[in-house]
Amino acid sequence: MQSNERFSPETGALVVIRYKTGEYVGEVMEAGTPRSLVKVLAVLKHPEQGDLHNPYNPDVPMFHERRALSYTEKTNIPAGDMEPYHGEIPDYKESLKHALAADIAELDRLKRWAERGLGQLEQLHKEYKF
Repeated sequence: MQSNERFSPETGALVVIRYKTGEYVGEVMEAGTPRSLVKVLAVLKHPEQGDLHNPYNPDVPMFHERRALSYTEKTNIPAGDMEPYHGEIPDYKESLKHALAADIAELDRLKRWAERGLGQLEQLHKEYKF
């Protein structure tokens, strides 16, 4: 979402916002500098789970649960974390369902990759005859 040209949102503009690892479609309710108040209308990417400082590590003291922002929830967003949105606004519940399913599918793919890799490494361990 970063470009060389600074985006200056106007009240009423539709925008894509990035907020705590999630991505949403929203409407600018109050344009400001350096932040604008944005109302959430749809979910494009569900927020990531776990400790962001230790990605893919399940053995951390606090494994964070991050919920998506709610429909019509308002949040202050820096101008650098938004860009114009073009197109139809998806239904909030359908967009949330799709974003959550995409994250589940990605984690399932990662889990299957890890299981295959672990199986191959265990076989190599046997073959290396330590």
